Amino acid sequence: MAEPGNQEYPTIIGPDAEFKGELKFDKGLRLQGKFEGQLKSSGKLHVAKEANLSGDVDANSVVIEGNVRSNLNVSDKVELKASAKYEGDLNASKLVVEEGAVFVGQVSVGPDAVKKGGGSPGISRPAAPSGQNQPQNQGSNKS
Repeated sequence: MAEPGNQEYPTIIGPDAEFKGELKFDKGLRLQGKFEGQLKSSGKLHVAKEANLSGDVDANSVVIEGNVRSNLNVSDKVELKASAKYEGDLNASKLVVEEGAVFVGQVSVGPDAVKKGGGSPGISRPAAPSGQNQPQNQGSNKS
């Protein structure tokens, strides 16, 4: 339920809602339903336990408690809570992972990670040493 006067998440996509497409917002968004597409924001995204998100996300900060299959490009912090199930490539300045969270993908974390990521995580990758192919299944991508 939306709390009256909630300043942190003034926009809520409720548990019975499904949204497909591109969504832009400036402040916070709490996703409780299903979203498929692109999210762009200078604010904060919170994916609740019951939520499902698939697509690409560009945001200032992201908190994940639910199921996410997405590439994330986050200028500040990503938090994977204990109930989170995240699959995708992640570029962020900071990453917090609670015990129990599931993460499958590549990660680039640090002040330069978002700058290198450009706007689409997973596309801009370091070049392989000359004459060698880069392995397909990497555990992490640290710069």
